Amino acid sequence: MRRTQFLAPVAAVAGFALLASACSSDSPESAPPSTTAPGTPGAGSPSTPATPDGTPTSPSPSVPSPPAGPPTWTKILQQPVDGQHVVTQQRKYLVTRSSDEAGTTTVTDRTSKRVVVKHVPPAGFVAQSPVVIDDRWALIEDIRDSGPSPEIRAYRYDLTTGKGIDLATQPALPRISEPEIGAAGGTFAYSSTDAKRRSCLVIAELATLTSRTVSCVADPGYIADPVVSGDSVTFSEITAPETSRRCKRLLTVGLTGGAAVRPVAAAKNCLQWSGASLRGATVWSEVGPTDPDQYQSTAYVRETAGGPARSLGPIVTDTIVPCGNWIHWEVRLVTEGVERFQLHRWQPGIARPQRIYATPPDAALTPPTCQDGTLIVEVAHLGAARKYTEALAVTTT
Repeated sequence: MRRTQFLAPVAAVAGFALLASACSSDSPESAPPSTTAPGTPGAGSPSTPATPDGTPTSPSPSVPSPPAGPPTWTKILQQPVDGQHVVTQQRKYLVTRSSDEAGTTTVTDRTSKRVVVKHVPPAGFVAQSPVVIDDRWALIEDIRDSGPSPEIRAYRYDLTTGKGIDLATQPALPRISEPEIGAAGGTFAYSSTDAKRRSCLVIAELATLTSRTVSCVADPGYIADPVVSGDSVTFSEITAPETSRRCKRLLTVGLTGGAAVRPVAAAKNCLQWSGASLRGATVWSEVGPTDPDQYQSTAYVRETAGGPARSLGPIVTDTIVPCGNWIHWEVRLVTEGVERFQLHRWQPGIARPQRIYATPPDAALTPPTCQDGTLIVEVAHLGAARKYTEALAVTTT
């Protein structure tokens, strides 16, 4: 198995998510119903959106105007640092992962508090995020990336019965060849290797396991890092890996069949680390091959395919997440030696990003996830007082 991130950033903020201690409870206790987290929106003025050829258009009536104030965050779960960690929360189900070494994944009915699925990875495997879930099904992935036999396994669970099947037993569904899976609701995207040894992007439906192959690249190049929004998939194409000519470029394709794949032109570097597209606009990050700090990079946006790229400032590498009508990412700030994190968001039609959350001192932030138009993030409070984590959610439509 190839490792897609050949200039891997230091994932410091997510280190608390899988600690070595075992969890003591199978059914997480719900936290208090709601709280308003700190956050101040940035000033932004609407601009006129445009079609892909640059022609100005009227704003879509289905897209609401940006809210005037910071959003209200709801607290999902509060746990010890070595307890359960929220993977995602769906309309019917809460998905958590324990801090044991393998990362046992639990799906709990939110109404009855009944554990529907408890998935323990096979020996030698560890859990891989995200979990793809809808009202009936859940897809859980495990990886073994050390030793002589790297392997990826994925299982689809029926949430009405709790029974799972190994996706490798489904001959109509191409095998998963890279560990990253992008998902939005019941649609997921991943990399597979075809009979010609090409690496291909596959878009599939969780309920039916039907799929279509969208784009392929010849070996030794490969496709990785798919990110799914409400209308498109953004993914990476890595060419000339393990050489001085290696390049990681972004492409995007619509979720509907027949949509053309289009490249996202880089601003400076050919290492476009990650990105997300929404309504024709793309936000992405770039790093240079000799940059000393791969953990922090620069974000850019193009509002149309042929439009100019403009900088959105520094970004925590690999934290770009589309959700609802917005694209979100994390920013790291150090003031007088104190490290803090913020969540920013942007959508087509506004001039500048909005800040929607800021951590207190001595707190770390996981990369956000999205489910059913709700953004979910976990904050670890690691100061001298009681150490704990809390998962927060906010509606993004």
